[in-house]
Amino acid sequence: MRFLVMLLPWLELFTLIELGIKTSALTALAYVFLTFLLGVAILQRQGAGMFERLRQTQEGRIVGPQLLLDDMAMGLAGLLLIIPGMITDVGALLVMVGPLRRRLVQWLGGPQPEPYAPERDSTTHVTIEGRYRRVDDEEIR
Repeated sequence: MRFLVMLLPWLELFTLIELGIKTSALTALAYVFLTFLLGVAILQRQGAGMFERLRQTQEGRIVGPQLLLDDMAMGLAGLLLIIPGMITDVGALLVMVGPLRRRLVQWLGGPQPEPYAPERDSTTHVTIEGRYRRVDDEEIR
């Protein structure tokens, strides 16, 4: 696994060089620039939406963990698009498409999140009347 992580930048560079050879260097640069802008736009859009959903969660509205996972997945896709290269862009596409993302999670064996619902106190509140006195205020004899 470490070997693949160390090999990824070289593979990305190779794919961009091949794109430049097959088309032109200007096309390869335009591709890198456009995917960078797309990644930044996705991060900005998802960041604002994620903070809004977190605020709704704090207000007590029900938000399933699937929504937050989808936000994080789209953030990961934005980061992958910012990295120049075609391999990470294919990974970003896999993460961005919802059904593919869910199938990939199932294939990797990740746990399926369950919807979050705050627990409500179902017991009735009962007032108990009576007298009391503080024992620690009395003098010990």
